[in-house]
Amino acid sequence: MVTIPNLLTLARALGIPIFLYLIFNESYGWAVVTLMIGGATDYLDGKLARALKQESRFGELFDPAVDRLYIASVLIAMFVSSLLPVWLLLSIVARDIALGVLLLMLKMAKMPPFEVTYLGKAATFNLLYALPLLLLTQTSDALSEISYILGWAFAGWGIGLYLVTGIQYGMTGVRRLRKA
Repeated sequence: MVTIPNLLTLARALGIPIFLYLIFNESYGWAVVTLMIGGATDYLDGKLARALKQESRFGELFDPAVDRLYIASVLIAMFVSSLLPVWLLLSIVARDIALGVLLLMLKMAKMPPFEVTYLGKAATFNLLYALPLLLLTQTSDALSEISYILGWAFAGWGIGLYLVTGIQYGMTGVRRLRKA
């Protein structure tokens, strides 16, 4: 369990309270830096796991769990800080709650959890780009307009893919439970 990729994922998890502190103290620039580091560790942990042959079932479960926690924390903090609309927050949190319940049902039926799909990774990738860009709209007039446009573009794709993959994962889970 103690591998370089898992340590990177742990570092990303430890970045969550740091991000929350920064955003609630309106240190948006540093909050963006924290999110960028989180995004980099999310990219690197999987690459290093494969390159170093340190892939593990723990890492396969830990990484997406930290991704969900990170995204949910960032969304809630940005909503509380009046930086995001409620519909965006609710759409993503509702998807994660529904899939969380389905995962519990699969676990109770002694079935394996969902395998993360490429589309699911693309959804997370888009959201991890969107959120720092949307935060940048608070930091500088020079970056504000382009950050707004790019941030909402990535957010639109991310939310769309997040909901589509939520439906796909949900259908897969329900089919597995029906077969059992």
